[in-house]
Amino acid sequence: MRVRHTGHMADTSVRLARTSDVDDLASVQIRAWTSDFAQVLPTEALAALDPGDVALEWARGLLQPGGHRLLVALVGNVVIGYTALGPSSDPDTRSGTGEVLALEVDPDHRGVGHGSRLLAAVVDTARESQLTDLTMWVPLAAEKRRSFFMHAGWGPDTAYRDLDAGVTTIREVRLVTNIGDPP
Repeated sequence: MRVRHTGHMADTSVRLARTSDVDDLASVQIRAWTSDFAQVLPTEALAALDPGDVALEWARGLLQPGGHRLLVALVGNVVIGYTALGPSSDPDTRSGTGEVLALEVDPDHRGVGHGSRLLAAVVDTARESQLTDLTMWVPLAAEKRRSFFMHAGWGPDTAYRDLDAGVTTIREVRLVTNIGDPP
């Protein structure tokens, strides 16, 4: 992995998301998905992403979290990434398993540790919630994404799923990691 140093990183942080972040979250999501999933998602699906609609979905999720936690990475006061944690929705996971539902960093802010910082924060949050294991679904075709998680200690198990994306089917593999026994 090649790391770029772009200057002083002292003004970086991770915190819980706020409703005032929804427009920034939508922007990061659309930029990241357009960059990362161009080979995975249909072009029409990516082109149809509307910032207002995406922001509205983020607002709904923040107002009705239902056991989910959303963390944002900041440079100064600007949201440049996010990660979401929730209970595992997979029927074959054991009690104490959470699911990282998303982890995205704006393409212009990659390679300087924001993804690793978000991953560390979501693991800390999971441990605070008494979780011992985490899962995440990753498109098989998203090799860089899979590689990032595998270098961080995640690994595939035997589970996979196929998602219907309109004109195509997306095969995803489940990555898992043990984060230890609760304190």
